[in-house]
Parts: sequence; C-alpha cells; structure tokens
Amino acid sequence: MKLDFRHELPANNRAFNNCEGLNAFTVSKIWYFCIMSAATTVLRFRELTELESVSARILEFGKHIPIWLFQGHMGAGKTTLIRSLCKTLGVTSSVHSPTFSLVNEYISADKKVIYHFDFYRIKNEVEALDIGVEEYFDSGDFCFVEWPSKIEGLWPEHYLLINLSLQENGVRVLEAEEIGKL
Repeated sequence: MKLDFRHELPANNRAFNNCEGLNAFTVSKIWYFCIMSAATTVLRFRELTELESVSARILEFGKHIPIWLFQGHMGAGKTTLIRSLCKTLGVTSSVHSPTFSLVNEYISADKKVIYHFDFYRIKNEVEALDIGVEEYFDSGDFCFVEWPSKIEGLWPEHYLLINLSLQENGVRVLEAEEIGKL
C-alpha cells in the first residue's frame, strides 16, 4: 500500500525538500512514514511498543556512524529511544539517563562498548571536556548523546543528528540526518 503524507510536513522541512522518494507502509498496525535520501530518514510512530522496530530501522540507517546526537524537548522520548537502541544492540544491563554522572557505559551482546551521555545539567563545555568527551568520541564506539546543544562546539565533523518530537495527536516523529562524511 503506497500512501502519501506530504501534506503533513511543513514546506520548510529540510528532510522533505532533499528527499529522493517518499514511502509509507504498515507493519502490524504500525505506520512508518519514511523520507529516504542518501543521508536522511524520517520515522513516525505512535506506540512505545513500536520502538523495537523503530530502533532496528534507525540502527540499520546509522550503523556506520559512531556519534549520535539526540535533540528533542523534555519528555520527547530521547532516553526511552536510547534504551530501546541499547536493547536492540543486546545490552542486558539497566539503561537509564546519566543525568548526574554525565556518562554511562554499557556492553552490547557482541562485547562492544556503548556510551550514553546526558549533558542537560552541565553549565559549559569545559565540564564535558573534563570527563574526556573528545576521547569517547574518538573511540569509534557508539556514543549516544542527550542534550548535545550544551556542547555544540565539541561536536565531531561526522555524526548522526536525531530530532525527536511529540506531536499533539500523540505521534512521535524521529528525523535522522547524517552530517558530514568520514
């Protein structure tokens, strides 16, 4: 079934304007709305039970990009999405936001390290430098970063920018865009 939801996107949506094709499809009552281009994808979902499928899709899209920057308002679902991504990667330990510790370390099923940052409470970029954020970013391991706007001057040249928003109708919109190239 091919559906067209172009009217639901604002005209100034950068992902829409740059897309090569538009697809929407249904998988077990889940509506995925995808705009695919060489470096952008958009997923729309309503239920938290859909996160497993959403995580698998976004991991496939960004598997070659170690730094993921998660933007969104408080309560948009950044930590919940990261928890689902970690579960999909085979993390069995508890995944929670490192609000006070700034970084948590998880081990995936294939023994790879995943770093989870939350910079909501930092006052300036020096605090991120003090914990060695550049070394984490240079590790080549997945680094999932909440509140990256607090360290904008430290962003690497290549990263996956994820904007997560919650619409009034309860639909969450996840826009992922690859920025820069290795």
